[in-house]
Amino acid sequence: QVQLVESGGGLVQAGNSLRLSCAASGRIFSINTMGWYRQAPGKQRELVASVTSGGTATYADSVKGRFTISRDNAENTVYLQMNSLKPEDTAVYYCNAHLIQSPPVGMYYWGKGTLVTVSS
Repeated sequence: QVQLVESGGGLVQAGNSLRLSCAASGRIFSINTMGWYRQAPGKQRELVASVTSGGTATYADSVKGRFTISRDNAENTVYLQMNSLKPEDTAVYYCNAHLIQSPPVGMYYWGKGTLVTVSS
């Protein structure tokens, strides 16, 4: 089975930084896109950032210039460096990966989430 395990969430003051990590483990042939989503209370889950296996990154407009996504393909790990955090960034952050266990079929997997709370 595949597992995505997030770490790095917590409580920070506005303007500070946090770095989230997500490691994928299990029987994995390859990983395509990895990304981070977030869900604030009472809101729908939204894409924060994603990165392809080749390193092409995409960001939500609300985090451009503040967040940076990166990945270590050798370690099947994706990171989210979050700078200049704002109270509106408060949410549960979920790791997502599109990976292949048995070619050519790929599936999306989710982590359980890590809570980020930004105080004003």
